[in-house]
Amino acid sequence: MIKGSLKYFDQKKIGSLPRIFISSILTISFFYFVPLIAQFLKINNLEFQNNSKAVLVYTLNNKANDTNDQNQALNENDLLVDIFSLNDLETDTVRLNASTIKQLFEDTNYTLDDVREKKLVKPVALTLLPNEIKMIENTKKRKEFFIQIILPLILKENNNIKLDRKRLFTIINKSSNSNLEKKWLDKKYKQYGIPSKDLSILKIRMDEIPVSLAIAQAAKETGWGTSRFAQEGNALFGQWTWSGEGLKPKEADNNQGHKVMKFNVLQASVRAYQRNLNTHKTYQKFREARADLRDQGIGLDSIILSNYLNSYAETGKKYVDVLQQIIKQNNLKDFDDAKLLPSSIELESLI
Repeated sequence: MIKGSLKYFDQKKIGSLPRIFISSILTISFFYFVPLIAQFLKINNLEFQNNSKAVLVYTLNNKANDTNDQNQALNENDLLVDIFSLNDLETDTVRLNASTIKQLFEDTNYTLDDVREKKLVKPVALTLLPNEIKMIENTKKRKEFFIQIILPLILKENNNIKLDRKRLFTIINKSSNSNLEKKWLDKKYKQYGIPSKDLSILKIRMDEIPVSLAIAQAAKETGWGTSRFAQEGNALFGQWTWSGEGLKPKEADNNQGHKVMKFNVLQASVRAYQRNLNTHKTYQKFREARADLRDQGIGLDSIILSNYLNSYAETGKKYVDVLQQIIKQNNLKDFDDAKLLPSSIELESLI
């Protein structure tokens, strides 16, 4: 291009000084605009990436302070502040080995057979998965062990939502609200990403995730607790980040693509997963289907709702089929109506 321009100048018999000046301008312009064009193309390509596993493009460690858009940073912090605080709660937790955890389950008489019969779950809240879970050769035992670990965590987060939802309906049914109730509502609008402060949207977003669906997704995303992401980053649901701390997939380029988000404790991973399904625009149809089940007075059916999670993974409908197969083959619906027993000082001392 530059050589052609110089040839043109020769044909027009332009003097040497003007020719040098003009060619210099062209050269500088060429090297200035080419990187900008490349960056523009790169940005456009990123728009087609499936980022539905990300709550938002944020970092748990930096808390979105690195972004240039201050409003976006504030929104992300509002949306995830309780996840930040939970994640920072314990950074030096001790990883119990599998035999110790099994003994703890025995000491507290915590078995899945008992849960299926009595619908009561012992509040054994573990913070990390044991490394030895991948060494359990018996598939059935490994699956049951994994379910025993994550079931109390899922129920705990559902209980938090259930209590909030009960308070929300109490507020909605009152003719006027106190200042304390208004402040609580403002907090929840931020937590569920509703700047419009629309009560009808809050009512749809503030709801539980079926236990069987959460277990199935955790099982699929972690290989029943054996994946590197689960072991090293407490990532039970494979959520992505492009800007934050996380684990890089081994096959990915070191300088490009997503990471799988890391958490200090398993509970933070469960909370982030629920916040993802309850706020991300990709799962609007999921939330609408859940609201329809509520309106019909029907329980939250994981098989029905899983049909709206085809965007959770790149495999689409195949991902939904796998989830439904996991739910049915492992009778996970048995845990949908399970209740979490209150914790006790005696149990906490065992942990």
